[in-house]
Amino acid sequence: MSAPRPERDLHVRAPAASPHTAHVIADDTEALAVAARPAARFAPGSARRDAERLLPRAELDELSASGLLAVTVPRAHGGADVTARTLGEIVRLLSAADASIGQIPQNHFFFVEVLKENGTPAQQAFFQAELLAGKRFGNALAEKGTRHALEFTTHLTERPDGSYLLSGVKNYATSALFADWIPVFARGADDRLTAAFLPYDAPGVEVVDDWDGIGRRTTASGTVRLTDVVVPADRVVPHHLTFERPEVFGAFGQFIHAAVDTGIARAALDEGGELVRTLARPWGEAGVDRAAEEPLVVQKFGELALLVRSAEALLEKLGDAIDAARRTLADPAAATEASLAVTAARAQADTAAVTVASDVFALIGTRAATREHNF
Repeated sequence: MSAPRPERDLHVRAPAASPHTAHVIADDTEALAVAARPAARFAPGSARRDAERLLPRAELDELSASGLLAVTVPRAHGGADVTARTLGEIVRLLSAADASIGQIPQNHFFFVEVLKENGTPAQQAFFQAELLAGKRFGNALAEKGTRHALEFTTHLTERPDGSYLLSGVKNYATSALFADWIPVFARGADDRLTAAFLPYDAPGVEVVDDWDGIGRRTTASGTVRLTDVVVPADRVVPHHLTFERPEVFGAFGQFIHAAVDTGIARAALDEGGELVRTLARPWGEAGVDRAAEEPLVVQKFGELALLVRSAEALLEKLGDAIDAARRTLADPAAATEASLAVTAARAQADTAAVTVASDVFALIGTRAATREHNF
């Protein structure tokens, strides 16, 4: 029989409390230096937060205040507009420290790009200022029961005054619980894909903290219920236009996923190595005093390190490919290279994360699965 789960208030109505002021990062060099500091602070408590499902509200407020969530704001609006390669390294560092904290901003950066692609000048000015103030974007994209991930039953219904009504149920809404703004994918009257940006506390928006998946327990990837939410016309972005011209938006979205998984792989390797050195016992007939001295263990860690290093190298290559494609969108070859690079990076990152974590369990032994270590 499984142990009873601790009760919690699933229906969360209080708005997120992200900072109203935040540091403004100037360039790529500063962004990487700033990212290293919270990553170092987040790492020691990550296992406990995941094991006990302690939501990282304070950590996310620190992340907002640091200015890291605004590093892709265009220079014209006062931001650093860092390269894709730099952003990938920021997400990788955060994910290595705490996989949930690394994943939570994935949708945030995704929707910053949505605005940059098709937001009006007024929308850009408003939301980029929100980002520079430390505000956070969540997401309400996925829906259960559809044929595939790109099918959405949620629709915007236009009202006589030009505003819209929005109703529907969204699932796997990572970071919505911590957001100031919840962007929602919905179909318009012409069935074209739009993104509606809703305040967290808008009437008719209900965020339900019912995420109960294995691993990354603190992403709060629960349910968002929308009931006749009034959406002003100036909060709707025609996302479908992105795909009616040359673009690398799709590659960018997968790029952040690859950065998260690459960070997870690195953490599994580093933390697993430490546990093998300090916790694991050698095979009785190995003739060595420590498991870390067994030749086969050393060989296996060498193989796992190659997997992780390959994922990190491919992530950097992908970042460079996206940056190059953005500079030359009229060149189909650049977009093709970005698409090929994202396929390679995603495949290697996924393989590295799963393989390293699984193999390290085998090398450490069952004690790695105790609550004390929560590996």
